[in-house]
Amino acid sequence: MKIRPATPDDVHSMMELASASSSAAHWSSEQYRELFSPDEHSQRLTLVAERETSSIPASSLLGFLVARQVAPDWELENVVVAPDAQRKGIGKRLLEALFAAARETNSEAVFLEVRESNTTARRLYENARFQQQGRRKSYYSNPMEDAILYRRDLH
Repeated sequence: MKIRPATPDDVHSMMELASASSSAAHWSSEQYRELFSPDEHSQRLTLVAERETSSIPASSLLGFLVARQVAPDWELENVVVAPDAQRKGIGKRLLEALFAAARETNSEAVFLEVRESNTTARRLYENARFQQQGRRKSYYSNPMEDAILYRRDLH
């Protein structure tokens, strides 16, 4: 598996992965395309995980991650792993790449929020040494649910 920066050509595959995941943030194609605008590109990190075989089409991405720098920290906005590729270390590798990039910017921490019921993601984050920092009551809708806030110090 290879982790690489995403390109605009990956947008369709990223949207397909997100639509296959009920817990992913479901952004519009416009929101995904904005990730690559010059203004956003310097503040965002968009990574994809793919098989190292060059014959695999772009539509077979294994996962992706989107994070935004809010100096001196980073916010993890979205991480998605294909359902048939979960529990194979892909989410962990994407997070490790985020941590490495964040350290290069001398950042202090990575933050995120996640649905309380998303136990798979919460386990991934806790295994990556994120610490629960709080809760936002009724933050999510469809269905209404609390968000659990996490922080991972980088030092």
